[in-house]
Amino acid sequence: MFLHIGGDYSVAFADILSIHDYEKTVKSAANRDFLERKRDSIIDISDSEPKSIIVTPDKLYISAISTLTLKGRMEKWMK
Repeated sequence: MFLHIGGDYSVAFADILSIHDYEKTVKSAANRDFLERKRDSIIDISDSEPKSIIVTPDKLYISAISTLTLKGRMEKWMK
C-alpha cells in the first residue's frame, strides 16, 4: 500500500519510519539540528504551509497534510 502525502508524492507504507507534526518538531533544538544535517535529503512539498514531516530511510518529506489526516489515510487501508 502507498500513502499519498501531498502533491504528486506517495510513499510505500513499508518505507515510512515515522510521521511528525512539523510545528512541534521544529521547536526542539535537537530536531532542528537533525533537519539541518539532513538538508540534502529533504523534499518540501508543503507549498509554504508545512504541517508534517514524513521520515523514510532515504528522504524526509515536508507536507502540507496534517499528521491526523495521514494517520486516517493509513488506518483506512490497514483495516
